[in-house]
Amino acid sequence: MKFDIQKRSSEQLQGDTHDALVVLWSSSAKIGKDLISAWINKALKAGDFEHKTGSVLQSYGMAGVQARRLVVVSCGEGQAKDHKAAISAAWACLKGAKVQRLGLHWASDVQPDQVQQAVMALAEASYSYTTTLSQAKPRVLTQVRLSAETVTAAHQQAVVKGHATVAGIETAKEWANRPANHATPSDLAAAARAIAKAPKLDCEVLGPKEVAKLGMGAFLAVAQGSAQPLRFIVLRYKGGKTQDAPVVLVGKGVTFDTGGISMKPAPEMDEMKFDMSGAASVLGVFKSLSLLRPAINVVGLIPATENMPDGLAVKPGDVVTSMSGQTIEILNTDAEGRLVLCDALTYAERFKPQAVIDIATLTGACVIALGAVRSGLFASDDALATALQKAGDVSGDLCWRMPMDDDYAEGLKTPFADVANVAGRAAGSVSAAKFLQRFAKKYPWAHLDIAGTAWKSGAAKGATGRPVRLLLEYVCQLADAPVVSPPSARRRTAAQSSV
Repeated sequence: MKFDIQKRSSEQLQGDTHDALVVLWSSSAKIGKDLISAWINKALKAGDFEHKTGSVLQSYGMAGVQARRLVVVSCGEGQAKDHKAAISAAWACLKGAKVQRLGLHWASDVQPDQVQQAVMALAEASYSYTTTLSQAKPRVLTQVRLSAETVTAAHQQAVVKGHATVAGIETAKEWANRPANHATPSDLAAAARAIAKAPKLDCEVLGPKEVAKLGMGAFLAVAQGSAQPLRFIVLRYKGGKTQDAPVVLVGKGVTFDTGGISMKPAPEMDEMKFDMSGAASVLGVFKSLSLLRPAINVVGLIPATENMPDGLAVKPGDVVTSMSGQTIEILNTDAEGRLVLCDALTYAERFKPQAVIDIATLTGACVIALGAVRSGLFASDDALATALQKAGDVSGDLCWRMPMDDDYAEGLKTPFADVANVAGRAAGSVSAAKFLQRFAKKYPWAHLDIAGTAWKSGAAKGATGRPVRLLLEYVCQLADAPVVSPPSARRRTAAQSSV
């Protein structure tokens, strides 16, 4: 889908030959003397159109207007959330129509961030999954022309960033939505290689032999019950100077999670194809980076495997040795995500990173705590936590910082290994983060638990593409900001409560 933005007056809109024209009308919009403004004013006076977000006025084949369909939608006060709701309401009027070319016009001043949000909202509203459908209905919309009375270079850049963000989100959605037999570890590796064909990117894929040689005993333990061979994917984006320390993103890539020997119940187990949403988000970020090309170095690590219960599968009570040398008693094989991540976190040390962020559909406990609104944020570094929180707020891809008191790790103690992989149900998302923290002590580290935000269930079942927006915003802000102190000077180990 192509986006562009142009300076257009309300009078000029009448001659634009779109399949459909959407006019975003805020409470600050001024009534002009053109045909469309007169029509809106008449509806306002009659009470048939209101300054209420989502209020819609529509026409087909209006005399004097070249666009076949015309939809005017109120975006209330004009805030970002109002824009998203307004665009969703407008698209609901057009969803059944064959709209290939769409015009989207602001009838009042618009900020660059609102332009970017509009691009993403329109892409989300028109998204359609097609890969495994025999009679798929692909997205009809192919071209969107945005317009406003005033358009600056900042607005143009917002469209570029919005388009790149959409590409990343839809890459993440595509791979998370695919059934597990169409998204194996090898398939993820192929997807990474395809993304890495872009300039400034490269990709390395390790198989079982290489992973065993590295001593990744925890990762291997999860993979040993599956007929699908594991893959350890290493993506590199080289946008900064060679000597610049990279940001490392680690995505949980469990392409299907049965729970292993600690098997999950059958209802809704099909949704465990989404258990690689962390990996999908890393692929999405790298797709966006390939288009935006910010001046920063980024590494992506994806430990990809299935978690299956065959005769070779790891058993509750087994003890394995991680890449770090720490031994782990696996009390529950359904707590496998932290096992694949812990070895990847140790591997991340070799890049001497300025920060490491892991992303995982890790715990049902996080769903209970935060629902589907905010991702759980856990961090050992105050500056990193603050930056991620800010990126979430700016992008609308929200997160919430959770506590990391050392007392939460008490339940991970065991007489049979250095650490157990579970600590009971109470505060399960926190104890899972405390487990990961043991393997991330040599750099500023954060963990995003996206179990509640990575996908939707029910009639709207499907991947959300989160937290691509958050991560991309964080990386881009970091690329624009000078480093004022080395990461080690900013590191914090004290327990923190929510901010």
